[in-house]
Amino acid sequence: MRKWWILIGLVILLGIVAACAQPAPETVEKVVKETVVVEKEVEVPVGGQLVKLVARCKASPPYENGRCNNLVSAVGAANQALAEAGDDRRIELEAIQDDADWGDYKTEFELASEAGEAPDIICSGHEHIGDWATAGYLVDITDEIGQYSEFDDVIDSLWTSTKLGGKIWGVPQDAEARPMYYSKILLKELGWSDEEVESLDERVAAGEFTWQDMFDVAEEAVEKGLVEEGDGWWHRPSNGPDFLYYYYGAGGEVQEEGFDGLVFDQGAALTVYQMLYEAAQERNIIRPNKLDADWDFHKEYTSRFDKVAFVYEGTWRWASWHTNYLQDVGGEDYLFENVGFAPIPANEEGTGEPITLTHPLVYMVSSQSENPDLALLLISKATVKELNTTYAVDSGHLGVLKSQADYAPYTSAKFLSATLPLLDYTTFLPNSPYWSAYSEAYYLGIQAVESGDLTPEEALEVVVDQLQNEIGDNVKVRE
Repeated sequence: MRKWWILIGLVILLGIVAACAQPAPETVEKVVKETVVVEKEVEVPVGGQLVKLVARCKASPPYENGRCNNLVSAVGAANQALAEAGDDRRIELEAIQDDADWGDYKTEFELASEAGEAPDIICSGHEHIGDWATAGYLVDITDEIGQYSEFDDVIDSLWTSTKLGGKIWGVPQDAEARPMYYSKILLKELGWSDEEVESLDERVAAGEFTWQDMFDVAEEAVEKGLVEEGDGWWHRPSNGPDFLYYYYGAGGEVQEEGFDGLVFDQGAALTVYQMLYEAAQERNIIRPNKLDADWDFHKEYTSRFDKVAFVYEGTWRWASWHTNYLQDVGGEDYLFENVGFAPIPANEEGTGEPITLTHPLVYMVSSQSENPDLALLLISKATVKELNTTYAVDSGHLGVLKSQADYAPYTSAKFLSATLPLLDYTTFLPNSPYWSAYSEAYYLGIQAVESGDLTPEEALEVVVDQLQNEIGDNVKVRE
Protein backbone atom coordinates (compact mmCIF):
# COMPACT_ATOMS: atom_id res chain seq x y z
CA MET A 1 0.00 0.00 0.00
CA ARG A 2 1.15 3.55 -0.60
CA LYS A 3 -0.34 6.80 0.64
CA TRP A 4 -1.39 9.70 -1.51
CA TRP A 5 -2.41 13.05 -0.15
CA ILE A 6 -5.61 14.22 -1.73
CA LEU A 7 -6.62 17.86 -1.71
CA ILE A 8 -10.33 18.19 -1.27
CA GLY A 9 -11.10 21.74 -2.24
CA LEU A 10 -14.17 23.44 -0.87
CA VAL A 11 -14.83 26.57 -2.85
CA ILE A 12 -17.32 28.90 -1.26
CA LEU A 13 -18.54 31.60 -3.57
CA LEU A 14 -19.70 34.09 -1.02
CA GLY A 15 -21.74 36.15 -3.41
CA ILE A 16 -22.06 37.95 -6.68
CA VAL A 17 -22.31 41.65 -6.16
CA ALA A 18 -23.39 43.72 -9.10
CA ALA A 19 -22.04 47.24 -9.13
CA CYS A 20 -24.52 50.07 -9.38
CA ALA A 21 -25.33 51.10 -12.93
CA GLN A 22 -22.97 53.70 -14.32
CA PRO A 23 -23.89 56.46 -16.77
CA ALA A 24 -22.47 54.28 -19.55
CA PRO A 25 -24.82 51.45 -20.63
CA GLU A 26 -22.89 48.68 -18.93
CA THR A 27 -22.60 47.11 -15.50
CA VAL A 28 -19.65 45.52 -13.77
CA GLU A 29 -19.90 42.32 -11.73
CA LYS A 30 -17.49 41.54 -8.93
CA VAL A 31 -17.20 37.92 -7.83
CA VAL A 32 -15.94 37.39 -4.31
CA LYS A 33 -14.42 33.96 -3.64
CA GLU A 34 -12.90 32.22 -0.67
CA THR A 35 -11.18 28.89 -1.18
CA VAL A 36 -10.66 26.46 1.68
CA VAL A 37 -8.50 23.40 1.02
CA VAL A 38 -8.83 20.42 3.36
CA GLU A 39 -6.06 17.82 3.33
CA LYS A 40 -7.04 14.20 3.81
CA GLU A 41 -4.71 11.24 3.92
CA VAL A 42 -6.06 8.46 1.74
CA GLU A 43 -4.58 5.04 1.27
CA VAL A 44 -4.57 3.97 -2.35
CA PRO A 45 -3.64 0.42 -3.31
CA VAL A 46 -0.71 -0.06 -5.63
CA GLY A 47 -2.15 0.16 -9.10
CA GLY A 48 -5.30 1.72 -7.68
CA GLN A 49 -7.22 4.53 -9.36
CA LEU A 50 -7.93 8.00 -8.02
CA VAL A 51 -11.33 9.21 -9.22
CA LYS A 52 -12.09 12.89 -8.96
CA LEU A 53 -15.70 13.83 -8.29
CA VAL A 54 -17.06 17.36 -8.37
CA ALA A 55 -20.04 18.40 -6.26
CA ARG A 56 -21.86 21.71 -6.25
CA CYS A 57 -24.17 23.01 -3.55
CA LYS A 58 -26.10 26.23 -3.00
CA ALA A 59 -25.83 27.38 0.60
CA SER A 60 -25.93 30.57 2.64
CA PRO A 61 -22.75 30.78 4.72
CA PRO A 62 -21.96 30.08 7.42
CA TYR A 63 -24.97 28.21 8.76
CA GLU A 64 -25.71 26.14 5.63
CA ASN A 65 -22.12 25.18 4.82
CA GLY A 66 -22.84 21.61 5.83
CA ARG A 67 -24.52 20.93 2.50
CA CYS A 68 -21.18 20.45 0.77
CA ASN A 69 -19.10 20.02 3.94
CA ASN A 70 -20.99 16.79 4.66
CA LEU A 71 -19.91 15.38 1.31
CA VAL A 72 -16.34 16.35 2.12
CA SER A 73 -16.64 14.68 5.52
CA ALA A 74 -18.05 11.53 3.91
CA VAL A 75 -15.06 10.92 1.62
CA GLY A 76 -13.21 8.85 4.21
CA ALA A 77 -16.19 6.59 4.88
CA ALA A 78 -16.81 6.15 1.15
CA ASN A 79 -13.19 5.16 0.52
CA GLN A 80 -13.29 2.77 3.46
CA ALA A 81 -16.36 1.11 1.95
CA LEU A 82 -14.51 0.74 -1.33
CA ALA A 83 -11.55 -0.86 0.46
CA GLU A 84 -13.80 -3.31 2.28
CA ALA A 85 -15.46 -4.25 -1.00
CA GLY A 86 -12.10 -4.93 -2.63
CA ASP A 87 -12.59 -2.03 -5.04
CA ASP A 88 -9.25 -0.39 -5.94
CA ARG A 89 -10.80 2.98 -6.78
CA ARG A 90 -10.55 5.91 -4.32
CA ILE A 91 -12.50 9.14 -4.36
CA GLU A 92 -11.12 12.66 -4.33
CA LEU A 93 -13.63 15.48 -4.21
CA GLU A 94 -13.86 19.07 -5.28
CA ALA A 95 -16.85 20.65 -3.58
CA ILE A 96 -18.04 23.99 -4.93
CA GLN A 97 -20.42 25.83 -2.64
CA ASP A 98 -22.00 29.18 -3.45
CA ASP A 99 -24.90 31.40 -2.56
CA ALA A 100 -26.01 32.42 -6.03
CA ASP A 101 -29.57 33.41 -6.77
CA TRP A 102 -31.67 30.29 -7.31
CA GLY A 103 -32.43 31.23 -10.89
CA ASP A 104 -28.76 31.74 -11.69
CA TYR A 105 -27.80 28.54 -9.91
CA LYS A 106 -30.33 26.51 -11.88
CA THR A 107 -29.35 28.10 -15.19
CA GLU A 108 -25.66 27.52 -14.59
CA PHE A 109 -26.20 23.80 -14.07
CA GLU A 110 -28.29 23.60 -17.21
CA LEU A 111 -25.67 25.44 -19.26
CA ALA A 112 -22.92 23.26 -17.79
CA SER A 113 -24.91 20.16 -18.67
CA GLU A 114 -25.38 21.33 -22.24
CA ALA A 115 -21.64 22.09 -22.47
CA GLY A 116 -20.61 18.72 -21.05
CA GLU A 117 -19.15 20.33 -17.94
CA ALA A 118 -21.71 19.45 -15.26
CA PRO A 119 -20.55 18.40 -11.78
CA ASP A 120 -21.01 14.78 -10.74
CA ILE A 121 -23.30 15.79 -7.86
CA ILE A 122 -25.66 18.76 -7.75
CA CYS A 123 -27.56 19.75 -4.60
CA SER A 124 -30.67 21.74 -5.40
CA GLY A 125 -34.39 22.08 -4.84
CA HIS A 126 -36.40 18.94 -5.53
CA GLU A 127 -38.67 20.76 -7.99
CA HIS A 128 -35.77 21.04 -10.43
CA ILE A 129 -36.13 17.32 -11.01
CA GLY A 130 -39.10 18.16 -13.21
CA ASP A 131 -36.91 20.06 -15.66
CA TRP A 132 -33.61 18.23 -15.29
CA ALA A 133 -34.80 14.63 -15.39
CA THR A 134 -37.01 15.42 -18.37
CA ALA A 135 -34.05 17.05 -20.16
CA GLY A 136 -31.83 14.03 -19.50
CA TYR A 137 -29.47 15.81 -17.10
CA LEU A 138 -29.92 13.37 -14.19
CA VAL A 139 -29.32 9.70 -13.46
CA ASP A 140 -32.34 7.56 -12.58
CA ILE A 141 -31.26 5.97 -9.28
CA THR A 142 -34.41 3.96 -8.59
CA ASP A 143 -32.76 0.56 -8.89
CA GLU A 144 -29.61 1.59 -7.01
CA ILE A 145 -31.22 3.04 -3.87
CA GLY A 146 -31.65 -0.39 -2.30
CA GLN A 147 -27.92 -1.09 -2.53
CA TYR A 148 -27.12 1.45 0.22
CA SER A 149 -28.45 0.74 3.71
CA GLU A 150 -28.14 4.39 4.71
CA PHE A 151 -31.07 5.26 2.46
CA ASP A 152 -33.39 2.98 4.46
CA ASP A 153 -33.18 5.59 7.22
CA VAL A 154 -34.64 8.42 5.11
CA ILE A 155 -38.13 9.47 6.22
CA ASP A 156 -40.48 7.68 3.84
CA SER A 157 -42.63 10.69 2.92
CA LEU A 158 -39.60 12.69 1.77
CA TRP A 159 -38.95 10.27 -1.09
CA THR A 160 -42.12 11.67 -2.67
CA SER A 161 -40.25 14.88 -3.37
CA THR A 162 -37.61 13.00 -5.40
CA LYS A 163 -39.94 11.18 -7.78
CA LEU A 164 -41.01 11.86 -11.33
CA GLY A 165 -42.72 9.36 -13.57
CA GLY A 166 -42.57 6.75 -10.83
CA LYS A 167 -38.77 6.92 -10.67
CA ILE A 168 -36.37 8.28 -8.06
CA TRP A 169 -33.99 11.02 -9.19
CA GLY A 170 -32.37 12.24 -5.98
CA VAL A 171 -31.71 11.74 -2.27
CA PRO A 172 -33.16 14.16 0.34
CA GLN A 173 -30.45 16.35 1.85
CA ASP A 174 -32.53 18.48 4.19
CA ALA A 175 -36.09 19.35 5.02
CA GLU A 176 -37.78 22.37 6.47
CA ALA A 177 -41.13 23.99 7.00
CA ARG A 178 -42.46 27.49 6.53
CA PRO A 179 -44.22 28.73 9.65
CA MET A 180 -45.81 31.96 10.72
CA TYR A 181 -43.55 33.87 13.11
CA TYR A 182 -45.16 36.36 15.45
CA SER A 183 -43.98 39.10 17.79
CA LYS A 184 -44.71 38.27 21.40
CA ILE A 185 -43.81 41.87 22.23
CA LEU A 186 -46.50 43.35 20.02
CA LEU A 187 -49.18 40.88 21.02
CA LYS A 188 -48.65 41.85 24.65
CA GLU A 189 -48.75 45.53 23.70
CA LEU A 190 -52.13 44.81 22.09
CA GLY A 191 -53.35 43.59 25.46
CA TRP A 192 -52.87 39.84 25.09
CA SER A 193 -52.22 37.97 28.33
CA ASP A 194 -49.10 35.83 28.71
CA GLU A 195 -51.33 32.75 28.45
CA GLU A 196 -52.90 33.98 25.20
CA VAL A 197 -49.49 34.67 23.70
CA GLU A 198 -47.95 31.36 24.71
CA SER A 199 -50.96 29.34 23.53
CA LEU A 200 -51.19 30.96 20.09
CA ASP A 201 -49.25 28.15 18.40
CA GLU A 202 -51.71 25.58 19.80
CA ARG A 203 -54.72 27.61 18.70
CA VAL A 204 -53.31 27.98 15.20
CA ALA A 205 -52.61 24.24 15.00
CA ALA A 206 -56.19 23.54 16.08
CA GLY A 207 -57.59 25.88 13.41
CA GLU A 208 -59.00 28.25 16.04
CA PHE A 209 -56.83 31.21 15.03
CA THR A 210 -57.15 31.66 11.27
CA TRP A 211 -55.47 33.62 8.49
CA GLN A 212 -58.37 36.09 8.72
CA ASP A 213 -57.75 36.47 12.47
CA MET A 214 -54.10 37.16 11.73
CA PHE A 215 -55.09 39.91 9.30
CA ASP A 216 -57.40 41.43 11.94
CA VAL A 217 -54.64 41.49 14.56
CA ALA A 218 -52.15 42.92 12.07
CA GLU A 219 -54.62 45.66 11.13
CA GLU A 220 -55.24 46.44 14.80
CA ALA A 221 -51.49 46.89 15.34
CA VAL A 222 -51.40 49.31 12.41
CA GLU A 223 -54.47 51.26 13.51
CA LYS A 224 -53.18 51.65 17.07
CA GLY A 225 -49.86 52.94 15.80
CA LEU A 226 -47.85 50.06 17.25
CA VAL A 227 -46.44 49.35 13.78
CA GLU A 228 -46.15 51.48 10.68
CA GLU A 229 -48.48 50.98 7.75
CA GLY A 230 -47.32 47.94 5.83
CA ASP A 231 -45.61 46.30 8.81
CA GLY A 232 -48.49 44.28 10.15
CA TRP A 233 -47.43 41.28 8.07
CA TRP A 234 -44.41 40.47 5.90
CA HIS A 235 -43.76 37.72 3.39
CA ARG A 236 -40.81 36.91 1.12
CA PRO A 237 -39.76 39.65 -1.34
CA SER A 238 -39.63 37.48 -4.48
CA ASN A 239 -41.23 34.48 -6.12
CA GLY A 240 -40.68 31.16 -4.43
CA PRO A 241 -42.28 28.02 -2.97
CA ASP A 242 -44.03 29.85 -0.12
CA PHE A 243 -46.71 31.37 -2.29
CA LEU A 244 -47.99 27.95 -3.29
CA TYR A 245 -49.30 27.17 0.20
CA TYR A 246 -51.47 30.29 -0.09
CA TYR A 247 -53.15 28.55 -3.04
CA TYR A 248 -53.25 25.15 -1.32
CA GLY A 249 -54.77 26.76 1.78
CA ALA A 250 -57.44 28.36 -0.40
CA GLY A 251 -58.41 24.89 -1.61
CA GLY A 252 -56.41 24.79 -4.84
CA GLU A 253 -54.77 21.74 -6.42
CA VAL A 254 -51.90 21.63 -8.90
CA GLN A 255 -51.98 17.98 -9.95
CA GLU A 256 -54.70 15.57 -10.97
CA GLU A 257 -54.45 11.79 -11.15
CA GLY A 258 -54.23 10.60 -14.72
CA PHE A 259 -53.15 14.01 -16.06
CA ASP A 260 -49.46 14.63 -16.71
CA GLY A 261 -49.82 18.41 -16.77
CA LEU A 262 -50.78 20.85 -14.03
CA VAL A 263 -54.12 22.14 -12.76
CA PHE A 264 -55.07 25.77 -12.08
CA ASP A 265 -58.12 26.37 -9.89
CA GLN A 266 -59.45 29.83 -10.66
CA GLY A 267 -61.59 29.95 -7.53
CA ALA A 268 -58.67 29.24 -5.20
CA ALA A 269 -56.37 31.65 -7.04
CA LEU A 270 -59.00 34.40 -6.90
CA THR A 271 -59.31 33.89 -3.15
CA VAL A 272 -55.54 34.40 -2.81
CA TYR A 273 -55.51 37.49 -5.02
CA GLN A 274 -58.45 39.03 -3.17
CA MET A 275 -56.78 38.51 0.21
CA LEU A 276 -53.47 39.99 -0.93
CA TYR A 277 -55.18 42.95 -2.61
CA GLU A 278 -57.08 43.60 0.58
CA ALA A 279 -53.94 43.34 2.72
CA ALA A 280 -51.88 45.75 0.62
CA GLN A 281 -54.42 48.12 -0.88
CA GLU A 282 -57.24 48.34 1.65
CA ARG A 283 -56.03 47.40 5.13
CA ASN A 284 -52.41 48.62 4.94
CA ILE A 285 -51.19 45.39 6.51
CA ILE A 286 -48.35 44.76 4.05
CA ARG A 287 -46.29 47.20 2.02
CA PRO A 288 -47.57 47.51 -1.57
CA ASN A 289 -43.96 47.44 -2.75
CA LYS A 290 -42.93 44.49 -0.58
CA LEU A 291 -42.12 42.47 -3.69
CA ASP A 292 -39.67 45.18 -4.79
CA ALA A 293 -37.53 44.60 -1.69
CA ASP A 294 -34.51 42.34 -1.31
CA TRP A 295 -33.39 39.69 1.13
CA ASP A 296 -31.67 42.23 3.35
CA PHE A 297 -35.06 42.60 5.00
CA HIS A 298 -34.00 39.80 7.37
CA LYS A 299 -31.43 42.06 8.97
CA GLU A 300 -34.11 44.73 9.29
CA TYR A 301 -36.56 42.26 10.78
CA THR A 302 -34.24 41.18 13.57
CA SER A 303 -34.02 44.76 14.74
CA ARG A 304 -37.80 45.20 14.58
CA PHE A 305 -39.40 42.41 16.59
CA ASP A 306 -41.43 45.15 18.25
CA LYS A 307 -42.28 46.74 14.89
CA VAL A 308 -43.50 43.85 12.69
CA ALA A 309 -46.40 41.73 13.93
CA PHE A 310 -46.30 38.61 11.69
CA VAL A 311 -43.83 37.14 9.20
CA TYR A 312 -44.23 34.11 6.95
CA GLU A 313 -40.78 32.54 6.53
CA GLY A 314 -38.81 29.32 6.69
CA THR A 315 -37.57 27.41 9.72
CA TRP A 316 -34.01 27.82 8.46
CA ARG A 317 -34.24 31.59 9.01
CA TRP A 318 -34.21 30.99 12.75
CA ALA A 319 -30.57 29.92 12.65
CA SER A 320 -29.69 32.77 10.31
CA TRP A 321 -31.31 35.35 12.58
CA HIS A 322 -29.62 34.33 15.79
CA THR A 323 -26.28 33.45 14.15
CA ASN A 324 -25.88 36.50 11.94
CA TYR A 325 -27.72 39.29 13.73
CA LEU A 326 -28.52 38.56 17.37
CA GLN A 327 -25.33 37.33 19.03
CA ASP A 328 -24.87 40.60 20.88
CA VAL A 329 -28.31 40.46 22.52
CA GLY A 330 -28.53 36.82 23.53
CA GLY A 331 -28.74 34.84 20.30
CA GLU A 332 -31.29 32.05 20.24
CA ASP A 333 -32.46 32.69 23.81
CA TYR A 334 -33.43 36.20 22.73
CA LEU A 335 -35.45 34.78 19.85
CA PHE A 336 -37.37 32.34 22.03
CA GLU A 337 -38.16 35.15 24.45
CA ASN A 338 -39.54 37.51 21.82
CA VAL A 339 -40.72 35.47 18.83
CA GLY A 340 -43.19 32.60 18.53
CA PHE A 341 -43.97 30.29 15.62
CA ALA A 342 -46.87 28.17 14.40
CA PRO A 343 -48.18 26.59 11.19
CA ILE A 344 -49.59 28.95 8.59
CA PRO A 345 -53.11 29.62 9.90
CA ALA A 346 -56.15 28.04 8.30
CA ASN A 347 -57.92 29.99 5.59
CA GLU A 348 -61.60 30.23 6.48
CA GLU A 349 -62.42 30.74 2.79
CA GLY A 350 -60.48 27.64 1.77
CA THR A 351 -59.69 24.34 3.43
CA GLY A 352 -60.10 25.60 6.99
CA GLU A 353 -56.95 23.68 7.92
CA PRO A 354 -53.52 25.00 8.99
CA ILE A 355 -50.78 24.37 6.48
CA THR A 356 -47.11 24.67 5.63
CA LEU A 357 -44.85 23.60 2.80
CA THR A 358 -41.66 21.57 2.81
CA HIS A 359 -39.08 22.20 0.14
CA PRO A 360 -36.43 19.51 0.50
CA LEU A 361 -33.09 19.99 -1.15
CA VAL A 362 -31.81 16.83 -2.72
CA TYR A 363 -28.49 15.44 -3.89
CA MET A 364 -28.74 14.43 -7.56
CA VAL A 365 -26.25 12.61 -9.77
CA SER A 366 -25.52 14.15 -13.14
CA SER A 367 -26.00 11.96 -16.21
CA GLN A 368 -22.57 13.20 -17.31
CA SER A 369 -20.84 11.63 -14.34
CA GLU A 370 -18.41 8.93 -15.48
CA ASN A 371 -18.67 7.28 -12.06
CA PRO A 372 -22.31 7.58 -10.94
CA ASP A 373 -21.89 4.63 -8.58
CA LEU A 374 -19.14 6.47 -6.68
CA ALA A 375 -21.22 9.65 -6.60
CA LEU A 376 -24.14 7.75 -5.07
CA LEU A 377 -21.82 5.97 -2.64
CA LEU A 378 -20.50 9.32 -1.45
CA ILE A 379 -24.05 10.67 -1.05
CA SER A 380 -24.99 7.60 1.01
CA LYS A 381 -22.10 8.20 3.44
CA ALA A 382 -23.23 11.81 3.86
CA THR A 383 -26.79 10.64 4.60
CA VAL A 384 -26.16 9.59 8.20
CA LYS A 385 -27.57 10.96 11.44
CA GLU A 386 -24.24 12.28 12.73
CA LEU A 387 -23.54 14.51 9.74
CA ASN A 388 -27.13 15.43 8.96
CA THR A 389 -27.83 16.40 12.57
CA THR A 390 -24.83 18.70 12.79
CA TYR A 391 -26.03 20.39 9.62
CA ALA A 392 -29.63 20.57 10.84
CA VAL A 393 -28.69 22.15 14.18
CA ASP A 394 -26.37 24.67 12.54
CA SER A 395 -28.79 25.63 9.78
CA GLY A 396 -32.22 25.40 11.40
CA HIS A 397 -33.35 22.79 8.86
CA LEU A 398 -35.27 19.71 9.86
CA GLY A 399 -33.64 16.31 9.73
CA VAL A 400 -34.38 13.82 6.97
CA LEU A 401 -33.70 10.57 8.84
CA LYS A 402 -35.94 8.37 10.97
CA SER A 403 -33.14 7.73 13.45
CA GLN A 404 -32.98 11.43 14.34
CA ALA A 405 -36.32 11.17 16.13
CA ASP A 406 -34.56 9.71 19.18
CA TYR A 407 -30.99 10.84 18.53
CA ALA A 408 -29.99 12.98 21.51
CA PRO A 409 -27.95 15.62 19.61
CA TYR A 410 -31.03 16.22 17.45
CA THR A 411 -33.76 16.02 20.08
CA SER A 412 -31.80 18.28 22.43
CA ALA A 413 -31.96 21.08 19.85
CA LYS A 414 -34.93 23.03 21.20
CA PHE A 415 -36.00 24.71 17.97
CA LEU A 416 -35.74 21.58 15.81
CA SER A 417 -37.77 19.58 18.31
CA ALA A 418 -40.39 22.31 18.54
CA THR A 419 -40.79 22.67 14.78
CA LEU A 420 -40.76 18.98 13.83
CA PRO A 421 -44.59 18.76 14.31
CA LEU A 422 -44.97 21.28 11.48
CA LEU A 423 -44.41 18.39 9.09
CA ASP A 424 -47.88 17.16 10.09
CA TYR A 425 -49.29 20.05 8.03
CA THR A 426 -46.91 19.98 5.11
CA THR A 427 -47.29 20.02 1.35
CA PHE A 428 -44.77 19.92 -1.53
CA LEU A 429 -44.13 21.61 -4.84
CA PRO A 430 -44.92 19.44 -7.86
CA ASN A 431 -42.05 17.86 -9.78
CA SER A 432 -43.11 18.92 -13.25
CA PRO A 433 -41.36 20.38 -16.29
CA TYR A 434 -44.20 22.88 -16.44
CA TRP A 435 -43.84 24.14 -12.87
CA SER A 436 -41.55 27.07 -13.66
CA ALA A 437 -43.96 28.59 -16.18
CA TYR A 438 -46.92 27.88 -13.91
CA SER A 439 -45.22 29.47 -10.91
CA GLU A 440 -44.24 32.59 -12.84
CA ALA A 441 -47.79 33.09 -14.11
CA TYR A 442 -49.35 32.60 -10.67
CA TYR A 443 -46.80 34.99 -9.13
CA LEU A 444 -47.56 37.59 -11.79
CA GLY A 445 -51.04 37.85 -10.31
CA ILE A 446 -49.64 38.30 -6.80
CA GLN A 447 -47.40 41.15 -7.96
CA ALA A 448 -50.26 42.83 -9.79
CA VAL A 449 -52.73 42.86 -6.91
CA GLU A 450 -50.29 43.82 -4.16
CA SER A 451 -48.98 46.74 -6.19
CA GLY A 452 -52.53 47.77 -7.05
CA ASP A 453 -51.86 47.61 -10.79
CA LEU A 454 -54.79 45.22 -11.29
CA THR A 455 -57.89 44.16 -9.41
CA PRO A 456 -58.02 40.51 -8.34
CA GLU A 457 -60.43 39.72 -11.18
CA GLU A 458 -58.22 41.44 -13.76
CA ALA A 459 -55.14 39.69 -12.41
CA LEU A 460 -56.83 36.30 -12.64
CA GLU A 461 -57.71 36.90 -16.29
CA VAL A 462 -54.10 37.84 -17.11
CA VAL A 463 -52.76 34.78 -15.28
CA VAL A 464 -55.09 32.36 -17.07
CA ASP A 465 -54.10 33.85 -20.42
CA GLN A 466 -50.41 33.48 -19.62
CA LEU A 467 -50.81 29.90 -18.42
CA GLN A 468 -52.65 28.90 -21.57
CA ASN A 469 -50.12 30.68 -23.79
CA GLU A 470 -47.08 29.25 -22.00
CA ILE A 471 -48.24 25.73 -21.16
CA GLY A 472 -51.14 25.15 -23.56
CA ASP A 473 -52.72 21.73 -23.27
CA ASN A 474 -50.45 20.90 -20.33
CA VAL A 475 -52.51 23.04 -17.98
CA LYS A 476 -56.10 22.30 -17.05
CA VAL A 477 -57.91 25.47 -15.96
CA ARG A 478 -60.78 24.83 -13.59
CA GLU A 479 -63.66 27.26 -13.26
